[in-house]
Order: sequence, then C-alpha cells, then structure tokens
Amino acid sequence: MQQWLSDHMLVSYILILVFTIFIFNQVFRPQQKLPILKEVLVYVLMAIGCFILLIFQVDKLPILQCMAIAVLLMLMLRSRQFYDKWKSRRGKDSSSDANQADTGR
Repeated sequence: MQQWLSDHMLVSYILILVFTIFIFNQVFRPQQKLPILKEVLVYVLMAIGCFILLIFQVDKLPILQCMAIAVLLMLMLRSRQFYDKWKSRRGKDSSSDANQADTGR
C-alpha cells in the first residue's frame, strides 16, 4: 500500500489535504468565524504545508496511515458523544414519563 501511495502522488496529496482539513476543522477551528481573507489564507497555507507531508509520504513515512488513525479516533469520539447525548435525552424522557404516571394516580 505504501508503494502504491508513493506511485500515485496526486491521490496521496488529495488524501493528505482532506485529512488535514478535517483535523483542522475538528480540533483547531476557532469558535468565531474568521474573515474571508483570513479563512482563504489559512487554507492556502494548509495546502502548501501538505506538500511537505507529501514529501514525507513519498519518502516512505506512514503519514496517511497516521492521519487515517487520527480521523478514525475523532469519528469514534464524535459517535460516543452523540450516543451519550442520545442516551441522556432518552433517560430524561423516560423519567419524565414515569413522573407523569406517578402524579396521575
């Protein structure tokens, strides 16, 4: 797989860029919206920085594999947060139904 990614540098660059943008948006994104020129500047610098990661990937370092694991861990965390939120909302609904049943007697 590492050899195939080294042979197909455009695919590797696009994957690195997509993973980098996802990681940036999930972890480092500021809470308030940036002005459009600053936003463009951030993404342009990110695209330039991905060339350095592409060089490391072509030199046989497992950049894409490490980024894929980071993205997978973030998705697992997000799904766990979603599940906890769903479970707590479901628990509140069932407890409020039980309270209504108790007061109806």
